[in-house]
Parts: sequence; C-alpha cells; structure tokens
Amino acid sequence: MSEPNAVATAPSSWSTGTQSDRRSKIGIVGAGAVGSSLAYFCQIRGIAREIAIYDVAGDKVRAEAADLSHGAMFSPSTVVTGSDDVSILNGSDIVVITAGAKQKPGQPRLELAGANVDILRALTPKLLEAAPDAIYVLVTNPCDVLTSVFRELSGLPKERVMSSGTVLDTSRLRLRLAEEAGVSPTSVHAMIVGEHGDTEFPLWSIANIGTVPLVDWRGENGELAFPQEVREKIADEVMHAAYSVIAGKGATNYAIGMAGGSICQAILADHHAVMPVSTILDDYQGISGVALSVPSVVGRAGVLQQLPVPMSDGEIQQLKNSAEALKSSLNSLGF
Repeated sequence: MSEPNAVATAPSSWSTGTQSDRRSKIGIVGAGAVGSSLAYFCQIRGIAREIAIYDVAGDKVRAEAADLSHGAMFSPSTVVTGSDDVSILNGSDIVVITAGAKQKPGQPRLELAGANVDILRALTPKLLEAAPDAIYVLVTNPCDVLTSVFRELSGLPKERVMSSGTVLDTSRLRLRLAEEAGVSPTSVHAMIVGEHGDTEFPLWSIANIGTVPLVDWRGENGELAFPQEVREKIADEVMHAAYSVIAGKGATNYAIGMAGGSICQAILADHHAVMPVSTILDDYQGISGVALSVPSVVGRAGVLQQLPVPMSDGEIQQLKNSAEALKSSLNSLGF
C-alpha cells in the first residue's frame, strides 16, 4: 500500500453501479465525530471510489478507518484509508476540512475563529502539496470566516473553495416547516442564507410548499399556517438548533456529516445542484470579498454560479448585516 500506516477495504472490483467509472477520491481532514460521520455517509452512499482520512492522531484515524472498513460487505465499492501522514490525501478530487477546535456549549461560532485560523494556516501548505487540483470544502466553524481565510492562504480560484455554509441550516428549516404543514420535507422549498451563525436568516420571499407560497399555506382549519410570528419562531429555533444539540450531547455530527457528504456527491456527480454553500461573493446584492451562503449551483468544477434570487429589501439588509459581521471578524484576525 502506497499510503503509510493506512487501513483499506473493499476491492475495487466490487461494484453496485452507484459510482462513476472514473476513480474518484474524497480526502477528509480530521477523524473526529464530524469527519467520521461524513466518511460513513459517503461510504454507504458510494459517493467515491476511495475515502482517505488524515489526522495527526495516528491511532485514532487508523481505528476509524478500520471500523468503517469492517462494513465492506454492506456498502458499495469503496476503499477506506486512514493515516497520520498527509500524503494519504494525494490525488484527492475533493478535500473536506473538518479539523478544528471544538465548539463549547453556548459558544458563538465566531469565537472559534482565532484557534481555527491558526490550525488552517499550518494545514494549508501541506494540503496544497498533497492535493493541488482538489476542490476544498470547509466544514470547520466558523466556516464562512475560514472559507475567506483559506481562499487567501491558498490562492485558489474562488469556485474551488467553499464551505458547507447553511446547507444543514436549510435542512433544519425544511424539517420544521414540514412538521408544521404536515408534509414531507422534500416537498418544502425554502432556504437559509447569510452567515452560518447568529446573523443567518430564511428567504421567506421565495419559500413554498409544492407550488404554494409559504405565506399562503393554510392548515386544516383553513387559517394561514405561517403568519409572521410563527415564521419568526421557527427561524429562531433553526438558528439555535446546533446549540441545543451541543448542550445535550457535546457536538453535532450526523446531520453535518450528511450535509457535507451531499455537497461531495453534487460535485463528483456533476449534479448542478442548487445549494446554499458559502463561497466568496463578487458584487452579489452589492456585497464583495466575503464568503456567505447564497443559492449556488454546485457541480464538478465547484461553485458554478451564484443565483440572483428575488429578495425583499429587508432580506437584502439582513444579508448585508451578515457580511458586516464576517468582515469585522476577518479584520480582527488580520485578513
């Protein structure tokens, strides 16, 4: 095996037809709860032919790779490797960065910025040497700040640097709206945009259930189901959802692993999927030079387009508020 101290499984001849013919590789930085959950999701979905996990904790990363490997007969044809040598990421099509300081209960994501910028500064040269042609997806918080930092440190084109942004927040929003309306979350079309954090907000202007505008949806009693006070309550629940999970179990990992894995799938399968990933804006609603989540088309080359969707004057102002919060954080970090 070319990668040192690695664990692998599943011969490449095993195939379920769920993967493309070209050999694809996802590199994951960090074998903690989020990185391992993301690897598990990608493995059972058959998103890539190879999943390589890098972590400085050698025993931990090899054990995680071995544990995943032991389920080889139950999953599609995927080779799983783990090592504390960064060369394990060589040739990755996508590198997902999950490593970083852990968010404490009640701690705002932006407070993590300093520690995680230092980690990213040390990692970036090693990652670029191992995977110079990869698309980079940041999951570590504060993901918007770190997206801007990594773009500057790496010098990569902006379409090849993104974070998971508000993809998970959007899933949480659709779940809550579906629960209130009594429909499947897949029938809800709504999106959280802005900062992945305390200034995020829903785009109520374009939200709908099926083809019915959300604000016009009526319950069984014939009354409007989503008046302003209900929408505000749901938005607040979504914004604080991570804090309640962290308070209860110490971390969020399963849903963010699925969100990150879904982004990887959209990239490798060239889905041209519309997702609220966070990447550097360039004159989007007058905002430039900062990474925020807006509806974006994601495919094999990364972020292909940022969609100019309708927004109310209030929503535009909320987006600008998000931008100002992130610019302030970046300035305090010297970026």
